[in-house]
Amino acid sequence: MKVLNLVVGILLAASPAFGIGLEELQDKALEKREILKRYIVNLEKSEKDSVLARAGYYPSVDVSYQMNKIDDKSPSLELGGGGGSLDSGFGGSVDSSFSATDSSIFYSAVTWNLFNGFKDRYSIESAELLTEVEELQLDGLTQDIQLNVALQYLNVYERRANLEVARKNYETLQKIYQDGKNRLDVGLIDRNELLKFKVDLDDTLIQVEAAKGGLEKSVILLGRVVGEDLRLALLDFEEFENIPGGKDLEGNMALMLARRSELQVFDKLIEASMYQRQADQSGYYPKVDLVGSYSYFDDDLIGGRGNVGSEELRAQLVLSMNLYRGGATQARVAKARLETQGLHYDMKERKDTLKTELQNLHIDYSVSLRNIEVALVSIEQAEENLRITRLKYNEGLQRESDLLDAVANLSRAQYNYVAVLQNVFSNHFKILRMVEAF
Repeated sequence: MKVLNLVVGILLAASPAFGIGLEELQDKALEKREILKRYIVNLEKSEKDSVLARAGYYPSVDVSYQMNKIDDKSPSLELGGGGGSLDSGFGGSVDSSFSATDSSIFYSAVTWNLFNGFKDRYSIESAELLTEVEELQLDGLTQDIQLNVALQYLNVYERRANLEVARKNYETLQKIYQDGKNRLDVGLIDRNELLKFKVDLDDTLIQVEAAKGGLEKSVILLGRVVGEDLRLALLDFEEFENIPGGKDLEGNMALMLARRSELQVFDKLIEASMYQRQADQSGYYPKVDLVGSYSYFDDDLIGGRGNVGSEELRAQLVLSMNLYRGGATQARVAKARLETQGLHYDMKERKDTLKTELQNLHIDYSVSLRNIEVALVSIEQAEENLRITRLKYNEGLQRESDLLDAVANLSRAQYNYVAVLQNVFSNHFKILRMVEAF
């Protein structure tokens, strides 16, 4: 426990007293990410499809105004062998070889479908289910964004921890190198031994600089998934102070099968495809429409200005049924049936894949938990080995290579602990995503 407290203290060094945690970062991402807004637009579009499907329950009102101008050209008709005139039929005579006829028609109708093989009903059911599908996909995207933020947040934590380990290693080698210079001055070691310390010291400095660059890039990547610029000093990493406990595979499996939005999407899509098939089957049934219309005819382009006008009110009950459409109805019904069958296959395949992924995540998580204790013991042993080696080296009982090996072993043990800790939390976050528990 002392070693654990020491390591955690090192990894959490320089954390701000009050900073931004994982939950706040996830909230920022859900608020600012444009891809989430795009899915919200898709949801709103789907809601409009439901409105369109319901339109079949309401009457349709149509109005039209038609203006006609007819030029009827015909040969002149001579009566009695002489050039005479032709009665126009409107009380006058026309000397030219053609007559012009103007007319206009105003028409309005109210059409109400009374029966259409239940197509409207099933279309509405299908559209509402597809709206629910969009909502579920939005939920799934929300979980994915939260997982991405958590993993990138963990990546920043890991890079910072590795930087701390590299710095500690550099400080240790710097002390050894300074001690070596002092020993060189009094003739206890030769210059060749000091150069070995210097080579390892320079190599560690390169590792420190590389770790700094990796940390800076990880913060930038975290800002990208969150949707705003972030600074390392604002992150508190308090989520990593306590290691998560064990996981119940059976319980998580049940939660995943019940909660996972992808599986619920397949359920809705299957149900919607069944309703769509029933809507397509409406082509086999007759269609009944009630139509009320009003029309007004006038012999002028502008209604009401002519000499002859007539109007008509008409009520119609129209029964129609398609007898043959080139097999289109049968093909649509068969296509919808195949779509339902295909969705069942897709759902089974996805469910099996998710089960396998969850089982593997639990295996990796359990292994990582066990490795934490091993990594901590390894650090404790490496520290003790370094202490003893330094004492023996000071007494001239160990070579400089043995001392450098002891320093490298401690550094490797600390890096291993960081890697194991990263695996624990990475699998932990992925399991939370699998059961949609963010």
